[in-house]
Amino acid sequence: MDYLSLLPKTAKGDEIRAIRRKRLDWAGQDKKGFLRYRLPCERLASFRARHIDCGGDVVTIGAEAEVSADERHAIREDLRAFMPWRKGPFSVFGIDVDAEWRSERKWRRLQPALPDLKDRIVADIGCNNGYYMFRMAPAQPKLVLGLEPTIQHYTCFNALNGMAGLANLHIDLLGVEHLQLFPACFDVIFLMGIIYHRPSPIDVLRDVFAALRPGGTLILESQAIPGAESVALFPQKTYAKVPGTYFVPTGACLGNWMKRTGFADVDLFCSHPMSEAEQRCTDWMVFESYRDFLDPENPALTVEGYPAPQRVFLSGRKN
Repeated sequence: MDYLSLLPKTAKGDEIRAIRRKRLDWAGQDKKGFLRYRLPCERLASFRARHIDCGGDVVTIGAEAEVSADERHAIREDLRAFMPWRKGPFSVFGIDVDAEWRSERKWRRLQPALPDLKDRIVADIGCNNGYYMFRMAPAQPKLVLGLEPTIQHYTCFNALNGMAGLANLHIDLLGVEHLQLFPACFDVIFLMGIIYHRPSPIDVLRDVFAALRPGGTLILESQAIPGAESVALFPQKTYAKVPGTYFVPTGACLGNWMKRTGFADVDLFCSHPMSEAEQRCTDWMVFESYRDFLDPENPALTVEGYPAPQRVFLSGRKN
């Protein structure tokens, strides 16, 4: 089913379909960089899991007994084609995928502030492999739409949901810049780990506000610097070795941005320092991770000498 049929009539359906066709044509090229993800996605999606459990910390798709030993070996090899795995954990037909991020910890912090998702239309901006979308599924939303412009994450989600078969979860090769195509469409928008990668965070928040229906809720999670003042760091080049990082705000600054873009009832409901217990190397993500981003002599600083990152969680409502 075309998810556009589930959206309010305000959605710019013709434009969305045109962009989608162009993006799918791009992703469908028979080039090595695309085939490396598309072929394992197609093979994995040929399996259909009978046991699905998205209610626990580990998103479980299929039980070990549902496939043979040879099939399980092939599934594992195809899952590893999507390395590095950033979000998780997952269990796929008894194969444990230990991702870089212990994403269940973030979900636990979000849960007390979540609005009712039942029969709601939800967007997860920059959804990665869809871990949080799967975690939303037990709440029975009408639609969860993931916007994910990266081919690796897009095909990884399609592989996972091809096996899971959850009909209310959809993904498109779109980014936050395409929110303008969805005016007054969503009851809830999740914007997590995105805003500090945008050179104009105020414009992003305005687009999010416009994409919410009246009474809708934004759940915003971000990297942040410590402090009570409404200020933001603008790194000279990188922040914690990550290029493409623009404004890294304090929690207070982020709340102020939300208020000045029209959000009401803004609540900073959680703040915590980062930890290598939550972001680390694993067999499924073998590259540098959190500990490599800090000053080895002073873990209160990044390798560039900036304050080490915190994570902050805020919610706000469109009146």
